[in-house]
Amino acid sequence: MKKARIGIVTVSDRASRGEYEDRGGPAIREYLDRVLSSDWEPVNRVIPDEMLIVEAALVELCDTEKCSLVITTGGTGPAMRDITPDATEAICEKMMPGFGELMRKVSLEKVATAILSRQTAGIRGQALIINLPGQPKAIAECLDAVFPAIPYCIDLLDGPFITTDPEHIEAFRPKKK
Repeated sequence: MKKARIGIVTVSDRASRGEYEDRGGPAIREYLDRVLSSDWEPVNRVIPDEMLIVEAALVELCDTEKCSLVITTGGTGPAMRDITPDATEAICEKMMPGFGELMRKVSLEKVATAILSRQTAGIRGQALIINLPGQPKAIAECLDAVFPAIPYCIDLLDGPFITTDPEHIEAFRPKKK
């Protein structure tokens, strides 16, 4: 069975300069270690909030590194420097708006300012890219909401067969007849 390569991208000016500890990327890694039961390999990046740099990192992870899933953290708010969803949309062939809609719905149950978040998802080639907020607590809440659909989405993109630990997340796959 092919091992999944998963890109984990922290988009943060301060973290990329070493002025701020990256907590988002490690939170994604810990989440994946907890919920995935299949073999996987992380491909980590910490980059500044620069449109061309974010676009280039996403393209590299999808096209060169052959990641079947790329999860970003940070840069999803309304501030001028928050450009992660814009970079994602610029390099994707298809947008998957349901991911962002569900993540915002779940986040709004916790905090009223979740409506300010622009997290989204899209497809580039055989990769699913998901933009998450920057707070570690929000990362887990958002991934809990959307992760049941991720393995099947990757199946539909002819990616590696990803399995989850049902004690944490039950992946949805249609029943075969």
